[in-house]
Amino acid sequence: MKKNMGGADRIIRIIVAIFALALYFTGTITGTIGIVTLVVAGIFLLTSFASFCPLYSIFGMNTCGVK
Repeated sequence: MKKNMGGADRIIRIIVAIFALALYFTGTITGTIGIVTLVVAGIFLLTSFASFCPLYSIFGMNTCGVK
């Protein structure tokens, strides 16, 4: 896997994931929407730590400054 995510993109995804997890665990978001939110938060965290987003490669995007 070739890195295709820049630092700012990774930080934004991590912040959004933490916010989504906080909403779920405080009971603000429940039910099916809560589960979907957990899945999206997990995907955001995994792609952030791997610095690779499969959707970016499909659409030919690259936010990583390194070539």
